[in-house]
Amino acid sequence: MKVLGIETSCDETAAAVVEATGSAASGTVLSNVVLSQLDDHAPYGGVVPEIAARAHLQHLDGLVRRALEEAGTGLEDIDAIAATAGPGLIGGVMVGVMTAKAMAAVTGKPFIAVNHLEGHALTARLTDGVAFPYLLLLVSGGHCQLLAVEGVGRYRRLGTTIDDAVGEAFDKSAKLLGLGYPGGPRMEQAAGRATDPGRFELPVPMKGKPGCDFSFSGLKTAVRRHAELLGKAMTDADVADLAASFHRAVGDSLVDRCNRAMKLFRAEHPEGRALVVAGGVAANKVLRARLAELCAARRFDFVAPPLQLCTDNAAMIAWAGLERFRLGLTDPLDFAPRPRWPLDPAAKAAPFAGVKA
Repeated sequence: MKVLGIETSCDETAAAVVEATGSAASGTVLSNVVLSQLDDHAPYGGVVPEIAARAHLQHLDGLVRRALEEAGTGLEDIDAIAATAGPGLIGGVMVGVMTAKAMAAVTGKPFIAVNHLEGHALTARLTDGVAFPYLLLLVSGGHCQLLAVEGVGRYRRLGTTIDDAVGEAFDKSAKLLGLGYPGGPRMEQAAGRATDPGRFELPVPMKGKPGCDFSFSGLKTAVRRHAELLGKAMTDADVADLAASFHRAVGDSLVDRCNRAMKLFRAEHPEGRALVVAGGVAANKVLRARLAELCAARRFDFVAPPLQLCTDNAAMIAWAGLERFRLGLTDPLDFAPRPRWPLDPAAKAAPFAGVKA
C-alpha cells in the first residue's frame, strides 16, 4: 500500500511517498522532499502567510513530481492521496488540499484529509512501530499539548498551553536576544556556548500546579526583562548564558507537566509504556535529553522521531493518511480546509487561550 502525502500548513512545502505492508504498525519512507521557506521569511522575523501561500503555489507541483521520481513510482501506482487539511495558515492549506483533490479527481484515487497534528501524533508509529495507547507530548511553534493517543482518530487531551506555545516562546525570546529567526535552533546553538547556564534566575511556568496545562508567556517576559537590564552592554556571553537559562526553565516545566501526565496516563492505561515527543521543538537535543531522563526514572519508553521527521514534513502526512485509509477512512472532494482543527474536539478551551503577553 502506497500513499502520496502533501504538506503546506505553514512555511515548508513538502511531498512524500510512504509504503506499508498489510497491518504493519511501521512503514517505509520511499521519498520525503521538503522545501523550506526560511530565507523568504527571515527578514520579517516570522512567517508571512501570503508569502508562504505563494511559495507553496509556485513549488508544490514540482515537489510532487520529484517525490514520485525519488520513490521510483508513478501516480498510477499510488493507492491514495493525502494532504494536510488543517490546522494551519489557511492560504497554504488550501493550496495543498486543492492540489490533492485535483489529482484525486483526475486519477480516481481516494482523497484523505489529514489533521496536521495527527501527522505529528502518528509519526512514532511510522518510525518505531509504537503500539497504542501511548502518551504524546506535542510541542511546536503553534502547539503545546499532552494527549493520550488511544488509536487512529482517538485522542484525549490531558493538558494544553493557556497562552504561548513553547516554540513561540523560543522564537520571541530569540528575537529579544538578537538571534534572529528561526528561534529554536538559534537558541539551542547559543545555549551550547554558555559558560554559566545557571546565571539567570528564570521562572518555571506552572511547576507544581494541579493539572497538566502549560504556560510560557511569563517566561518570555522574564527573558525580556533581563535583556532590557543588560541593554546595549549585552555581550555574546550574556546571550549564551541567558539562552541556557531559558532552556533549563523550559526543560523543568516540560518535565514537571509530563511527570503529572504520566501518572494520569498510567492510572487509566496500565498497559501504556511510551512517552512520544513530536513536533518541531522535539528536534531540540537539550529538551530530548531531559525528557529521556524523566522516562528512565518513570519506567516509560522514550520515543522521538528522527530530527528530519520532527519538523513539518509530508512523510508524516502520507503515513497518517495510510493509517486512515486502511481503516476505510477517506474524504469527499468537497471537504473544506480548516484553519483550526483540534485533535480532541471534546476538550474545553484553555482558560486564557489566545492571550499573548
